[in-house]
Amino acid sequence: MDQRVVLITGCSSGIGLSLAVCLASDPDKTYKVYATMRNLAKKERLLECVKGLHRDTLDILQMDVTNQQSILEAKDRVTEKRVDILVCNAGVGLMGPLEVQSLDTMRQILEVNLLGTIQTIQAFLPGMKAQRQGRILVTGSMGGLHGLPFNELYCASKFAVEGACESLAILLHHFNIHVSLIECGPVNTDFLNNQQKTELGDASLQQVDAQTLSLYEKYLQHCGAVFQNAAQDTEDIVKVFLDAIQSPSPALRYHTNDAMSPLTTLKTTAPDSSQYISAMSKLIFSSNSAEDQ
Repeated sequence: MDQRVVLITGCSSGIGLSLAVCLASDPDKTYKVYATMRNLAKKERLLECVKGLHRDTLDILQMDVTNQQSILEAKDRVTEKRVDILVCNAGVGLMGPLEVQSLDTMRQILEVNLLGTIQTIQAFLPGMKAQRQGRILVTGSMGGLHGLPFNELYCASKFAVEGACESLAILLHHFNIHVSLIECGPVNTDFLNNQQKTELGDASLQQVDAQTLSLYEKYLQHCGAVFQNAAQDTEDIVKVFLDAIQSPSPALRYHTNDAMSPLTTLKTTAPDSSQYISAMSKLIFSSNSAEDQ
């Protein structure tokens, strides 16, 4: 049986790296993995994890999801001239009061998370349609289902990815191509540290009102507690990806944990949306939130 050709974006660390290692390490050599990253100078971590693997299970390619030419050049370097499983994992975060975010920064978030995902799918979709089969997996986020304060642009990009994937899933059903969103909560990766974040004490915060700054400080404390107490390891996330890859009839959405399920239900069923807003505010800012004072 031919190997299933997999191309993964964002493999320099985190989920992308762990998934590439897992698939390339399959003892039956079921997968040929093309692990891509924007900066090949960061490939050493991946190479160390796959030391000793046969060359017929892994190749590392340079690919910048914001550059269409870079995507097409990576596509041309896929020896098999097909991709059976496309994993759009590259993403960036942005945290801080909206008032201090520059237009260039906001555009970058949308270019990577939204347009980068769409451009990547766009490049490989004709081949999948021609062979009338394929899997497209996208690393989603609870921030694509729930608005999070101080993450307005990040959530906007992830909400948009949700819409794009759902729309594609309906169409691609007719081509035997399955689209799945792997919706992650907090994960033990470098993502939180590497995202663009406005630090307390940053000069730009001088233009922000005192109440917003107080709420931002509480939000940062909340994030720290959540990551300390509830973050999943990348191995847990990879298991969910494997479910979507190996299932004969994969779902559109996979939640990697159920922590937010009650709030998701409340959001979609509560007759009064203020119930959901109040519940989210209480969860994030505690019962001492500004609304309660």
